[in-house]
Order: sequence, then C-alpha cells, then structure tokens
Amino acid sequence: MKRRNFLKASALVPVSVGAAAISPVLAQTPTPLEAMTTQVSDSLFASDGLAVPVPDKPVPSRFAAGLDRTLVLGGGGEYYVAWYCGFFHGLLELGVDPAALAEMVVGTSAGSYAGSSLTSGHFLRMRSEIEFFGQFPSLFAKLAPLSAPNASQKRAQEINFKVTSGDAASIRAIGHAALAADNHVNGGAVERLAWLLTGDSRTDWPVAKMFTTANDCYTGERLVVHQDVARRNGIPLAHAAAASSSLPGVMGPTLLGQRYCMDGGISKTWAHTDLVAGSKRALVITLTNGYEGSLLTGIPHDIHKEIATLEATGTKAMLIIAGTPPGVNLLDPGQIAPAIKAGYERAKIEAPKIKDFWA
Repeated sequence: MKRRNFLKASALVPVSVGAAAISPVLAQTPTPLEAMTTQVSDSLFASDGLAVPVPDKPVPSRFAAGLDRTLVLGGGGEYYVAWYCGFFHGLLELGVDPAALAEMVVGTSAGSYAGSSLTSGHFLRMRSEIEFFGQFPSLFAKLAPLSAPNASQKRAQEINFKVTSGDAASIRAIGHAALAADNHVNGGAVERLAWLLTGDSRTDWPVAKMFTTANDCYTGERLVVHQDVARRNGIPLAHAAAASSSLPGVMGPTLLGQRYCMDGGISKTWAHTDLVAGSKRALVITLTNGYEGSLLTGIPHDIHKEIATLEATGTKAMLIIAGTPPGVNLLDPGQIAPAIKAGYERAKIEAPKIKDFWA
C-alpha cells in the first residue's frame, strides 16, 4: 500500500484502548485554541507562582493582610523615572521617606525603578545618574537606543494603542505582537538600563517588601514578582524591573523565569492597586488619571474608579497624579531635565499632605 493511502486508511480506523474503542482521530471535535492556551499555561507554569489574576470585584489582597502603610508607584517611561527622581529627592529633603515608612511597595514600569532603588538603598545614586543624563540626554539615548520603528515594531505599537478593552484577549493580542516584533536594534538595552538604575547585584531580590508587575506575552496573565517567587525562579530585582518596563514594539520582551513578559502597564488595572487592597493606608502615585495626557497604551483606564475599588476593601487611599506637559514624549531623553524639576517642585506641595496621611 502506498504511504499516502496507508495514512488515509489509518486515520479512519478506530483506535482501541484496552477493550474499549474510541472515536477516530478525524472525528474528534478539535480543542479550541483559546482553551488549549489556558490549559497549557495552567499545566506548565502553575508552580512558578508568578501569575496573580486581577480580581473582578473588590477583595483584600493576600499580600497586604495586616499591613498599615503601602505605596503604589505607576509607570510612564523615561519622563516618569526622572519625575520620580525629582519628587522623592524633594521629599527626602523635607524629611519624608515614603519607602522607609511603607511596609509594601508596588512598582510598575517607571515605578519599578523608583521603588527598587528606594527600597534597596540605591535611590540617591539613581537620582545622580538620571540628573547626569538630564544634562547629556544624547548619552542616555545611546544607553537605551530607540531607532525609527520597523514594520513589526509599528504593528505591536498600533495594536497596543488600538485595543478598546483590557480583557485577556486584548492583552494577549498585544503580547503576541510584542513577541513577533523585531527589536534587535535595541538589543538588551532595557536590561542594561535596569542594572544601571536599580544598582542590583544581578543575583538576588534584596528587600522583601518590593513587588513589581509585568504581563505574560503569550497568555496575557498578570505577573507579580516579589522576593519569594523571585528566588524560586532565579529572578534578580533588576531583571523584574526590565520586564515591567518592556514596552511592546519598543523594547523587550524580557524573560521572567520561563515567561517572556511585557510592560506591567499593559493591563486592565492602571496601577495594580488591588495588590495593596486591605492595607490600612495606601499612597498611590500615577503619571496621569489613565485617560488624559501622555499615555503608553490604549487600554481604557480610570484611576479614580480604581481608587474607589481599593477603598471598598477598607483601605484609605491618598492619590497623587503627577501630570504631564501637553504633547510630551514620555520616551524622549530630552524631557529628563524638566521632569526632574517638575517632580522636585511637586514634592514641596505634597510633603505636608503625605506627613498628615501617614501620621
């Protein structure tokens, strides 16, 4: 029998398992790809402990149980890293150290750099580095090169901005485009930058209270990295910060354990405040309200609704929205110097309020 006819005949013959016969292979109902994706993810990655679903209703977080003060730092590109440097420098000069007071810090994208440096004792060094790059932005551009996007990068960027929902399917669509983007020009820039800014030893997660966020590009799952799962999966703090800031079509994706990940801001939650839900008090700092000003994703967000959800769990929240100048490019190194100044000046306004909130 010819090979082609043999294969054809074999496919139509029922296959026996013990005494029972099952349906022919060709007669089986195919498993939907969507269901297959979920099944594969659940079976292969359940033990890494990284996936933490975003809850659909207000519920206390297992991470924040029994905590008093928590701090949440949102993302916003190079501009916001610089703003944080100015802001926290100003607060420290005025005798306010939120990271020292907070029992838990959640950082996303730019917030992962700020939180990591604050909690690990490297903030003043990072501020000095960012201040230097503010004077010589062309050097920063060489450190984290952003060339004119190629077609695959443009596709990822367009999908990121054209989605109209933060549901799992939309996040997966962005993630798959991110995986398919040719970011070779940027190489390992995001990881090199993370090592520099966080001052991490490349081997450990130094402070238990620091948490970073990212998203699995393939499954769309929200990933949360903290000391326990970081050590279990061999994830240094700087690597987690790099993953949290891997913007689709610009840099990354970045590996966390065995998962390729993208920016933590590509999520249906704007600042991941659900992770501190149930703590007594939460200071939340974001670049915008989620729907106005310069944004890095088209996923609909509203930080005011997120704060209301947080407070529904019994957490008293203080929200600070940094704001951006009209039309500012969040990825432009030329914006570093004005962002540092804006953050520093804002600290003078917010310092007494933070003191009262956490008194």
